[in-house]
Amino acid sequence: MTKLNPREIAVKILCEINDDQAYSNFSLQEHFSQYTHLNTLDKAFITEMVNGTVRHMSHIDYVINQFSITKTNKMKPLILSILRVGVYQILFMSKVPVSAACNEAVKIAKKRGLGGLSGFVNGVLRTIARNMNNISYPDRSKNPIEYICVKYSYPKWIIRYWLEYYSIDFIEELCSASNKNPQITVRCNLLRTNKDTLMELLAKENVKVSPGVFLPEAIHISQTSAINDLASFNQGLFQVQDESSMLVGHILDPKPGEKILDVCAAPGGKATHCGELMNNQGQIFARDIHEHKLTLIRNSAKRLGIEIITTELYDATILDKEKVCQMDRVMIDAPCSGLGIIRKKPDIKWKKSSKDIDELVSIQRKILSVCSQYVKPGGVLIYSTCTISEKENLENINWFIQNFDFDLDTVEPYIPETLYCDTSKKGYIQLFPNVHNCDGFFIARLKRKR
Repeated sequence: MTKLNPREIAVKILCEINDDQAYSNFSLQEHFSQYTHLNTLDKAFITEMVNGTVRHMSHIDYVINQFSITKTNKMKPLILSILRVGVYQILFMSKVPVSAACNEAVKIAKKRGLGGLSGFVNGVLRTIARNMNNISYPDRSKNPIEYICVKYSYPKWIIRYWLEYYSIDFIEELCSASNKNPQITVRCNLLRTNKDTLMELLAKENVKVSPGVFLPEAIHISQTSAINDLASFNQGLFQVQDESSMLVGHILDPKPGEKILDVCAAPGGKATHCGELMNNQGQIFARDIHEHKLTLIRNSAKRLGIEIITTELYDATILDKEKVCQMDRVMIDAPCSGLGIIRKKPDIKWKKSSKDIDELVSIQRKILSVCSQYVKPGGVLIYSTCTISEKENLENINWFIQNFDFDLDTVEPYIPETLYCDTSKKGYIQLFPNVHNCDGFFIARLKRKR
């Protein structure tokens, strides 16, 4: 296979994302597997260029259109991708010399058979580089929505949707925080080790570590190569999981010996966490509609030494009569718009629409209405999403308790006091990247009436 340099691969991935609707994380993994000559620094550079360009896409296009006679909507897709990657390096990667960003972009255009446009590419990039401090942005005081959409690269529908519930200042902080690279958080497997020992082992593997903020088993890691190559990972000493996601397990509060059902379980972070919290005693049924995703759950459970998880291929919108009133606790981590994890998957904001949210609400309510039937009288139901969307979150919960035999139950006994808020005593919390420095997550705890 021809060895492509990192910038060529970044442009190639960007074309797949924009032209073929590929997801950035899958496309990155695929190309890293394909191009085995890439070292750790190459992979980090490509990831930064791809995710950064996607994250700041409309900002980049706005700048290109300010300095290019030919507008982005009239450009050849490949040329546009080359320019976007080049502009990202110029505007957002201060350690990359402008000359390198421009020269490499020209080389890629020539190599891909577009030599006739190489002068255009060079001219646009160098003009932008010369005028970096003279870019004209919308006036925030006169048009705050336009300003935020350009400055932070968000589609207008998301900003307008959030404005129904939050202030413009809060939304700007949220967009800014969601544009930052997230730290990686892992969950110490307390069945096999303890937090201090794991942190020492990770440090010996040249991983930079620091304690999590909210939970005793959480560790932040950085400056690591591929996590899958770490001996501590392969020994099952930890699982990658954001603290917001770990909170779901704590709020569920599963006990050893209980029957737990996780109806949308893939990739298995919450199910395996429950296995650890239950001290590997009881039964956990982990369901998903895709067999390959169930394989991920089984592999994680085996690596972590959790033996109480049974995976089942099952659609959460279809009632399983055999499990009605059989479960002590049921966990619904519902399919959602993902507006809380834009930090990790920046292409979400370009792939979702307001119509998608309405369709998701319909699915979420169907799952709630079906899967709530599995909870025993007096049992617990957790509803969670990784989104910041009142329609998918609180409005769903209000609808649910008005129509089903459940009440909200305070979450405060299960969370640190630092997370207590106006709603935690009522039975739910909404986490925000700009407030809590973790994924945006909604978690509600409900109890079935006896």
